[in-house]
Amino acid sequence: MGYLEGINSPDDIKKLNNEELSALADEIRNFLIYKVSKTGGHLASNLGVVELTLAIHKIFQTDSDQVVWDVGHQSYVHKIITGRKDEFDTLRKLGGLAGFPKTCESRHDCFNTGHSSTSISAALGIARARDLMKKNYSVIAVIGDGAMTGGLAYEALNDAARYTSNFIVILNDNEMSIAQNVGGMSRYLSKLRTDPFYTKTKEDIENFLDRMPKFSKKAKRVISKLKGTVKYIFTPGVFFEQLGYKYYGPVDGHNIEEISKALIAAKKIKGPVLVHINTQKGKGYSFAEESPDRFHGIAPFEVETGETHGSSVPDYSEVFGDTMCTLAASDERIVAISAAMAKGTGLFRFSNEFQGRFFDVGIAEQHAVTSAAGMAVKGLIPVVAIYSSFLQRAYDQIIHDVATQNLHVIFGVDRAGIVGEDGETHQGVFDLSFLSHIPNLTVMAPADYYELRQMLDYAVNGQKGPIAVRYPRGRGKECLGQRIPLEAGKSAIVKKGEKVCVLAAGSMVDTALQAAEILMGSDIDIQVVSARFIKPLDEDLILKIADEFNYIITLEDNSRSGGFGSKVLEFLNQKGINRNISILGLPDEFITHGSRAELLKILGLDAEALAERIKNLF
Repeated sequence: MGYLEGINSPDDIKKLNNEELSALADEIRNFLIYKVSKTGGHLASNLGVVELTLAIHKIFQTDSDQVVWDVGHQSYVHKIITGRKDEFDTLRKLGGLAGFPKTCESRHDCFNTGHSSTSISAALGIARARDLMKKNYSVIAVIGDGAMTGGLAYEALNDAARYTSNFIVILNDNEMSIAQNVGGMSRYLSKLRTDPFYTKTKEDIENFLDRMPKFSKKAKRVISKLKGTVKYIFTPGVFFEQLGYKYYGPVDGHNIEEISKALIAAKKIKGPVLVHINTQKGKGYSFAEESPDRFHGIAPFEVETGETHGSSVPDYSEVFGDTMCTLAASDERIVAISAAMAKGTGLFRFSNEFQGRFFDVGIAEQHAVTSAAGMAVKGLIPVVAIYSSFLQRAYDQIIHDVATQNLHVIFGVDRAGIVGEDGETHQGVFDLSFLSHIPNLTVMAPADYYELRQMLDYAVNGQKGPIAVRYPRGRGKECLGQRIPLEAGKSAIVKKGEKVCVLAAGSMVDTALQAAEILMGSDIDIQVVSARFIKPLDEDLILKIADEFNYIITLEDNSRSGGFGSKVLEFLNQKGINRNISILGLPDEFITHGSRAELLKILGLDAEALAERIKNLF
């Protein structure tokens, strides 16, 4: 029998010596590989933090000490240790374990996370609450070097530098975020990893300088400057030391004894401490070691080959990326910007074919948008591809830096609508609401690949000013039966009918057409319209529909509050038109994790539910 079977709480970790913990680490890796191969999820990041997580639980008491995991996609090992290993078959499934920390799951999860670069801010807030309430526990932020490309991390680092109570930041440096890291901090950390001067221990250098003999006052000033210079040149982590942190590292992130020593030392310090841990993303599984970006977030796969159970049909992101390449080939003004998601947003091919016109800014969505505004001012045509739930972080920049100047910046809003297994923090269900009320901004939603290509071409060549094209995660259809050319501000009738008109946005057009098929056996013939333009609305068609139909249904996978249906209803109200209008969308609540099909069914937004609702109208 192995060690893992006997691990039911962090207290069981504390009973094992370092040799036994190393053996347990191997068991946990095998467990992760097998379980994630069935459920899908974030594998490479978790394989890299096994020893670090074990050391944290050995040194700290996580039901009292507070550990904030940045993003949280590296918290699977933490979940295994804290009594949730028997639930791992339910990972990211409806009603099962979440893929990120959840305070409702365990007393060992102190803060819900899902987006990058938040851990230091949240942990500092917890530490300040601890001190004001006169409590005594440790507060630890675990942040990856990829998350250190996000501006919020630096805001918090700067603020915490003046803190006078114990506060620990663990920097998990694996040279990766989702993709290869970019920027100055990445180069700096790489220097710490590889330069022989920087691998000298800080203690040895400081001890040597402190042993220098005493001299006159003038000589002391010279020696003091010399000590500062030598320390600056040779000491690891001088950036953090200069900022105000006590620095430990770099530490071998796969040596439990070394990590434990560093954490014990950090625990005793008054003031901010940064422990720099070097780890290997994907460690212990050759396929993940070789392709850590592919195994960052992976679908179910074959353990023996590393191959996913995929399909040869392209998804929306790939169609977006291929279309970008086609457009860029004929217009050298087109540039693409990604926030550390070149592969996820389908821009990997673009990054290779148009290297000088592709910019990965790191996990910095605000910077991505404002830098695009700067490019647009000078005549380039920037296309910013960002997931819907991440674009929320750049809301002010969209308004202040792009829309107020009416700049020709195009937003590829990927993963819009119900995303699925990643849960509340990743559902792209607010973009129609927070984008469609911004002046000057055009918002479009394609129903299929044909419309997506048409919309991107229109966004680049057909209209000036800011334009957002929102499209879902996963695979769609090449064409939903008709190739109706895109016309500015106009919707498309994709199926004619007489009794009910369904105005559908984006991917929900397919749902409406499926409902129409279900109703074919009855005497209810419905008309289906692909809205195409969420803003501006096709007011002429909406007025015509209101004149011809007594029953109108709007359908979207966005929050009902302030969404597409709300805009239609507001427009008809302004015109003094009263019709039976049903606004079908998402409720005023956060949507949990589960498959897209399961969630739409539960929310009453699948084809069967829509058909039943239409039947009930009659």
